[in-house]
Amino acid sequence: MEELTEVLQKRREKLDKLLDEGINPFKETKFDRDALAADINENFKDYEDKTVKIAGRIMSKRGQGKVGFYDLLDSSGKIQLFLKKDLLEDYDRIKTYDIGDIVGVTGEVFRTQRGQISVRVTDLVLLSKSLQILPEKFHGLKDPDLRYRQRYVDLIVNSEVKDVFLTRSKIIRIIRDFFDERGFIEVETPVLNNLAGGANARPFETYHNALGIPLYLRIALELPLKRLIVGGFDKVYEISRVFRNEGMDAQHNPEFTLLESYEAYVDYHQVMDLVEDLFHTIGKKLLDSETLKYDGKEISLKKPFRRAKMVDLVKEVTGIDFDRMDLDEAREEAKKLGIEEEKLGTLGEIIAAVFEDKVEETLIQPTFVTMYPVEVSPLSKRDPDDERYTQRFELFIDGNEYCNAFSELNDPIDQKQRFIKQMEKKNAGDDEAHPYDADFINALEVGMPPTGGLGIGIDRLVMLFTGQTSIRDVILFPTMKNLD
Repeated sequence: MEELTEVLQKRREKLDKLLDEGINPFKETKFDRDALAADINENFKDYEDKTVKIAGRIMSKRGQGKVGFYDLLDSSGKIQLFLKKDLLEDYDRIKTYDIGDIVGVTGEVFRTQRGQISVRVTDLVLLSKSLQILPEKFHGLKDPDLRYRQRYVDLIVNSEVKDVFLTRSKIIRIIRDFFDERGFIEVETPVLNNLAGGANARPFETYHNALGIPLYLRIALELPLKRLIVGGFDKVYEISRVFRNEGMDAQHNPEFTLLESYEAYVDYHQVMDLVEDLFHTIGKKLLDSETLKYDGKEISLKKPFRRAKMVDLVKEVTGIDFDRMDLDEAREEAKKLGIEEEKLGTLGEIIAAVFEDKVEETLIQPTFVTMYPVEVSPLSKRDPDDERYTQRFELFIDGNEYCNAFSELNDPIDQKQRFIKQMEKKNAGDDEAHPYDADFINALEVGMPPTGGLGIGIDRLVMLFTGQTSIRDVILFPTMKNLD
């Protein structure tokens, strides 16, 4: 710690010396660049012997005496700077600049005798003095906790991290193009709500001083979007942050990005087709492939994806046909499987609990799990052929859920009864039960057409297509505990 403090002190002394010489390294308000490192490296013949103006951060220094070499990093990549005392009036001062300093450079593009594309510097201006120390060149910033807390340093020293977030941006652009081309309208709905609905999750609560009321950060986008379907929009989607006051692990962060879409006059079968097309499209446009590697496994994105009922998958994995049992039998069989007592409520809840505990991890290739029990699906439409189940599906890949979708419940009487049952759970201590939303019931009473709805976690989607196994590696600034 003492050694680090001494090094930092030297940087501040250098700053003081510059200021004493009348040089303010934070004075410049702009630098007119006309080239990027990647452009020069990739199109050398177009730039050779031409003067360019580039800017970026000094990442390494080599050489001594009258000749020096710097590596300059800009948003596109690195390029070598060649500095020679004969060409630079303030050469001696420039040589005192530190790794991490941001500079603007004017110079001529050439190739060194060793074949390295470089810029022969004729002018260099200090644009920002770095007062901190970047991680050592060969070891970099490796501590995951520190990387997430200081993402700005992580992005500087770990180029592969930056690539992940550039890919994330491409994925979101592909998604937007996908929905726009199909006639969907992108909309924005409130982050602050009087009720936190649209999912079963514990919300974050805040307070509005002027109105004197509690408000909740949204946990889903669903209910406002369905109100828009009631209002006459046939196809809507939104990509936005949502917030859930729940545990954190490799798959969960308290705030995350969610895509939700709703289309009138279609059911969940057509939404499955849409999801297949979306995943296939991302694979082709991003990877130019129908397969991808994830967590050591090869995942096929070829259509069609497998489709199977939840209760059938449970029977396939456990050998138990819960669909034909009464409640007491189902409870006994679930206990034998090690399912916790508090999850042994209704038959539907038992089936869902066994699926989650025993089946999910076995679903490696893309699988649409369909026909969820009514008890765990408060916003989805009952299946007309078996009203114990709903026309709901989730997509699983490598044991992880990637989307949740259903034929939307548009019967206000049924919806009201389900809300009442959810409130009974909430009153019994279930913090994640769905609240009673009277205005949404009113919207359904106005009339909502048959509708297919979809929700996809963007962060997990990015994890899949970039090969990351922690959600923190695809969120620029994940939620972190305060340091003591």
